[in-house]
This record gives sequence, structure tokens and C-alpha cells, in this order.
Amino acid sequence: MVSQFRAAAVAVIAALCLTACGADGKDDSTSYEKAPAGTMNPQGGQPGPAITGGAGDEAPGEQAASNQPVSTFAVDVDTASYGYAKRQLLAGQRPAAGTIRPEEFVNSFQQGYRQPSGDGFAVATDGTRLPKTHSNSGDTARLLRVGLQTRAEPEGQRLDASLTFVVDVSGSMAEPGKLDLVKSGLHTLVDQLRTTDSVALVAYSDDAEVLRQMTPVRDRSALHGAIDRLRVAGSTNLQSGLRLGYETARKSFREGATNRVILLSDGLPNVGTTSAAPLVREVQEAAAKQITMMGVGVGSDYGDKFMEELADKGDGYVVYVSSTAEANKVFVEQLPATLSVRALDAKAQVEFDPAAVVSYRLIGYENRTLSASAFRNDRVDGGEVGPGHSVTALYALHLREGAEGHLADVRVRWQDPRTREPSEQNVSVTVASLDRVFTEAGPRLQVCYTAAYFAEVLRSSQYAGEVRLADLLRLAEGLSEGDKQVAELAEVIRAATKLYR
Repeated sequence: MVSQFRAAAVAVIAALCLTACGADGKDDSTSYEKAPAGTMNPQGGQPGPAITGGAGDEAPGEQAASNQPVSTFAVDVDTASYGYAKRQLLAGQRPAAGTIRPEEFVNSFQQGYRQPSGDGFAVATDGTRLPKTHSNSGDTARLLRVGLQTRAEPEGQRLDASLTFVVDVSGSMAEPGKLDLVKSGLHTLVDQLRTTDSVALVAYSDDAEVLRQMTPVRDRSALHGAIDRLRVAGSTNLQSGLRLGYETARKSFREGATNRVILLSDGLPNVGTTSAAPLVREVQEAAAKQITMMGVGVGSDYGDKFMEELADKGDGYVVYVSSTAEANKVFVEQLPATLSVRALDAKAQVEFDPAAVVSYRLIGYENRTLSASAFRNDRVDGGEVGPGHSVTALYALHLREGAEGHLADVRVRWQDPRTREPSEQNVSVTVASLDRVFTEAGPRLQVCYTAAYFAEVLRSSQYAGEVRLADLLRLAEGLSEGDKQVAELAEVIRAATKLYR
């Protein structure tokens, strides 16, 4: 049992460290009547005000395709927002609206996209009409899914890794499920890494210290000894820890290897610089020097925004773990599989055809949107994507009456992680590909819809009134057979129904 737990924990840490849907047909349902302005009841009863999208009646937050046909955003594989919200809801607490990011809810679920034969991305698109229970499910409303998928790493072919772990050992990390989870995962990871990989360990509280300089993994006993020396004490000087971590990583930088700083913390600094802005600048500088960052968040008290901003600016990503099972998944399955990088500065762009589309809305990605001109400007930061990763974006659309033919062009651009040479992939989307009834859409597309609009309810957006938690729960329950992830989503939505009435 111990060896199994350690293997799982290793996968979690490794994954954290080394990166981070039917048939055609028309829906004959009728939409809900528009409720009185200002009403919203996500649990039951009539939905809130319908957000219409006919010509001249553009919904707040939507873009008119005739004025702004192009939507551009930096690719993001973060999932911490869903993980943290899940923990809070299952504990009977409402997560703060500002910590809810719909794209991270959607990207927490497996999609099953086709993998490309080489580096870069395979691009998948599909869509559907909205379900009968959606208050904005008129004849012109559609959901478009854009999926990006990288190729998984063939076993034994990844680059060697040079990993610097920066571990928060301040007093707040004494809470069960924080430092104890981190230590167990680190032990497991060290046991599973290659002997040609190397690891350094930095701890910080009031100040920071190097517990182990960069050490080849073949000296496992020394690394295990350093991990055992992690002890909780003092305040949280994250600035000191991160600076020493990057200094350590720079001193031991390995050409031709994956160089990464992995921050394991609850993201709650209270000594030194407590604002993310100055630290972000330092992380950006390090990322430009090919030292990327990964964030692993822990704890019931968690600085979500702080950790997300650091990881985004450090060409990395952030995940959140709150249980042994989640830690096992991250350290044993995710981390080792993402030591390599498939694409740097990845960006996506969707150009809608105004002849077919009245208006559109990208669901989530608010802090990742870019100008259209930034798409081919390789000096503008995008997202880092590792092997076997998928990225999903959902668009809510309103079509023109009688629209047919061409709907949009989807493009993705990225840089080769070794040569920095840019590449692009593009596909076209037709109106017909979005014309299936929701119940005939693939189950994974239905899960995407459920997760995205669940997030809209939790963040009390202007679109929350379009759905009811009771309907989302029924969807999740119906999609959960044989899928543990979706069964858990149903459990989380069920918990939310008791808190959002």
C-alpha cells in the first residue's frame, strides 16, 4: 500500500512540476418565457432574464460579429479554480465569485480529442443547440466547442529535467493536507524520476534557505533526507522563497533539459512583497531565460489569484490538490507525463463570419484575451502546453435567421520549444456542424456545457440566470455512468444546490 501511495503521489508532483461531442437535427423545444427583469433563481423555479441575441438586441458581454469578428486568447491549461471550488463546496462553503474561472472548470475534464502525429496541435471543433432547460435556447442560439490537443510523450523520449522545488513551510502550512501532502508527494516523485534528472529543494517561511542544491536523482537518499527536513515554522515570505528558488535554478541551468521551478504553497504571503505584481516581473524575466514555472496549490485557505498570476506569467500553469487521491493523480500521472513541453506561447483565434453570426461570447478566459494583432506577434506571451494536454474553449453564439454555410475559421499558433520557430494550424467551421439537438450531442460536449454554466452560477455572472442548478445536476447525473470525474461533478453540483437557493 505504501508503494502504491507513493507512486500516486509521485505522479501528482511530477505532473505538477514538469509542465501543468452527436447527430444532426433541429431542436423542436420552445425556450422559457422571459422572466421579470432582475430575477435569478439558479436552484429552481423560473429562470432569470433571458439574454437575447437577435439583431439590435445584443447581450451584455457579447461581441457583435459585424463590429468585432475576431476573438483571440492565450491558451490556458490551469485547473486550480475547479479544484479549489470543489473543496469549498463539499465542505459546505460558497467559493468567492472572483476565484471562479469557467475555462478551468471545463479543462478539468477529459475530452478524448484526436492527437496529432507530430508536435504542435490537432484542432477539433463541434457544437450543438442549447438544451431545452436553457432559458436562452431560442432557434438561433448555439454552443461552439474548440478543442486543441497535443501529442502524448512516447515513453523514454522526454528531455532530462532540472527541477527546483520551492516549498512553503510557514505556519499556515501546518493544516492537515498541506505540508504532509507535499512531503509525501515529493518522496514519491524522487523515487520515480530518472537517475539523469536532477532536483533542488528550497524552503521558505520568514526567510528562505536551500535545503539541497541541485542534485542528480541517482543520489536519492540525499534528496529524501532533505525532504524529511521540511518543518513548519514562521511567517510566509514568498518573495524570498521564489527569488532563492530562481537563483538556484539559474545556477544549475542545464542546456537541452527542461528547467522548471515548482512552487508548492497556499499562496498567502504575509511578509516581504505580498503583491503579485513585482514577483510577476521576476517570473517573466526567468521565463524568458527558459526557466518555466509550475504552481501546486494546497489548503482550505488558498491564494488562488496570486498563484494563478504567477504561473501564467511564468510560462507555466497551476493545479490545486486537497486530498491524497488528487495528490496521487498529480504526482504519479500528470507530473511525469508533462516534464517536456510541446508548445510555447500558444494562442488561439476564432474569426466569425458576420454573414452567419450575429453575436458571440467566449465563456471564460477573461484574463487571457488578446488583441487580434497579438496573434502573430511572437513577442506577446501565450501559454505553455505539455505533451498529451488538451485545451477547450466554448463560445455561446447567436446566428442570423436562415444562416448556412461558413461559420468561422479557427487558428492556433505556437512556438517550437527548442527552436522558437512559429507554426500555425487552422480549420473552418460550418453552421451545419452546430445544428444537432443537445441530447444528441456527444457526452463530453454535454459535460463541457454543464461545467461551464455551473461556473457561471458560482460566479453570479449575468448569464447565471439562464440555467438552474437542478437542471445541471440532472445532466451531470445522467452523464456520470462509468465516469468518475463526472460523478464527482454531480456530487459538487448537489452540494451547491444546498448553498445557492
